[in-house]
Amino acid sequence: MSQGTYIKRHNRALQIYAVVFLIVLYVPVLFIPLFSFNDSVYVRFPLQGFTLQWYGELWTREPVWNALWNSVRVGAVVSVISTMLGVVAARAITRYRMPGKSALVTFIMMPLVIPGIIFGVALLVLMSRLGVPLSLYTVGLGHLIFCLPFAVATLLPRFEGFDPSMEEASMDLGENGWWTFWRVTFPMVFPGVVASLLLTFTISFDEFIMAFFLTGTDPTLPMYIWGQLRFPQEFPSVLALSALILIASFVLVFVAQWIGRVGLDQNKETP
Repeated sequence: MSQGTYIKRHNRALQIYAVVFLIVLYVPVLFIPLFSFNDSVYVRFPLQGFTLQWYGELWTREPVWNALWNSVRVGAVVSVISTMLGVVAARAITRYRMPGKSALVTFIMMPLVIPGIIFGVALLVLMSRLGVPLSLYTVGLGHLIFCLPFAVATLLPRFEGFDPSMEEASMDLGENGWWTFWRVTFPMVFPGVVASLLLTFTISFDEFIMAFFLTGTDPTLPMYIWGQLRFPQEFPSVLALSALILIASFVLVFVAQWIGRVGLDQNKETP
């Protein structure tokens, strides 16, 4: 067998695997928007008819909007703080030599591999021991721990692809470190910052496990959806709400990845 034939068969096998993987991953999710248009409170085939009733009911439910506002507030604050910390961490990792750098990076990335339920239980025990009441603040703390590794992972390639000689040239021309960062470094890594903001906001907005352990009397949107699953007559509206969240999350993640890819291409093209 020639090498070209082997490569073609290998690529074909990878393509088949990719198609099967996407089908297994996304086809079950696509049933959510499908059944959200079903004119029945029961999720089953065949569909009873087409209706927009369940979407219309969402506009009249004040608890939905309160939970949505709670998720937006938590997500916005968490995305800003995690991105700021991610910028500092990514810059320090790529610009300075420090003892134990590899161990530090591993420690920052640990929430990516440790189950969220472990962090949720640990933070719940810690908050109860400290006498801190559960609220949106504790939810935000849990989301911050979970989102920070994503911010660092998004920003690291931007700082690694940035030419440090541009900062050195700025300082040679009389700028201090602070203004060099804002006038030279920040504009160059700005696409990565925007990508980190969008990605961490989406992760915080959709996160359930941390919120399950740390939510007080003000539920986030995933917690509200979880609470409504106990009532069969509310399930169609939950499907409609989930479909809207699914679409919004997909758009935000797609935009974040596109902006991040544009930033990397710009850094590669910079002489």
